[in-house]
Amino acid sequence: MDEGNPAAAGRFAIAYVAGALLLAGYATWHYLMGHYARILPPALLALLMLVAAVLRLVLIAWPRIPAYLVLIAGYLLLALELPHLDGEAVIWVGLAPVLPLLLLPLAPALLLNVALAPLWLLLGGEALDGEFVLSYLAIMTLAPLALWEQRRQRALLLATDPRDPNCQALSHDGLHAHLESEFQRTALLHQPLAILVIHLPQLEMASEQFGRRARQALLDTLCNEATRCSRRHDFLGRHSDTTFWLVLPDTSENGAQLVQQRILQALEPVVLIDTGSLRTHMGLCQRLPGESWQRLRQRLCNLTHRLETQ
Repeated sequence: MDEGNPAAAGRFAIAYVAGALLLAGYATWHYLMGHYARILPPALLALLMLVAAVLRLVLIAWPRIPAYLVLIAGYLLLALELPHLDGEAVIWVGLAPVLPLLLLPLAPALLLNVALAPLWLLLGGEALDGEFVLSYLAIMTLAPLALWEQRRQRALLLATDPRDPNCQALSHDGLHAHLESEFQRTALLHQPLAILVIHLPQLEMASEQFGRRARQALLDTLCNEATRCSRRHDFLGRHSDTTFWLVLPDTSENGAQLVQQRILQALEPVVLIDTGSLRTHMGLCQRLPGESWQRLRQRLCNLTHRLETQ
């Protein structure tokens, strides 16, 4: 998961608020049970969790700061409560190796678990109990395996997913695979094929000068308008970082020019807060009768290069 985007920040903030509510409920339980000396720590840690939730929404680009606050809160609660749990410590000490795996990258989390293992075993009050030690080591070993498998599956999905990870368009490889397949199909059926090349010259400077949000706003605006102005079986792909190809199967040159004009008219009134008016460079490439796939791809790449160097 990309932790540096607003959607992920919102999910983490909700999780932090849920943790704060659990701590507040734990403090309330101590009050009801008459453990007045143990009320203050979970109550203060609940406030710390709320601060971490607010920071997670504000500091989207620095997710580790609130994560460390949550980790500190969890560790303090365990350190204060484990000596009072006696036999129940076997259950709660398992939270110690799992918590950093949920909040930190895998390597720092493993290092932290190994370094703090003696501390949690001693606080558990059963450091010499072989079953207790074995249970803790099993959790510390198996929990990273589950996280590693999840990341492996995600990497496999990203490697085989034809969509671009940053916008609603096909990736470079997915675009070229779909385009080649569409070329073969239209050539076999003797249908026209048009490709509209769209270059966003503002995309490079948007990220450097205004940050990731401005860049994402440009990508989303282009993809949304291009999809809205085209047909359902047309497809948009990202050829390079700043250039997109809109593939228009069974479309004549006049029809492709009409689509180009609709997109230009849709993008013309768009004004973004950081970058101002949205500017695009567009070009049209039509498949010629009897043309090979290699020749069409070469012409497309040449047109793309001309638009990117304007």
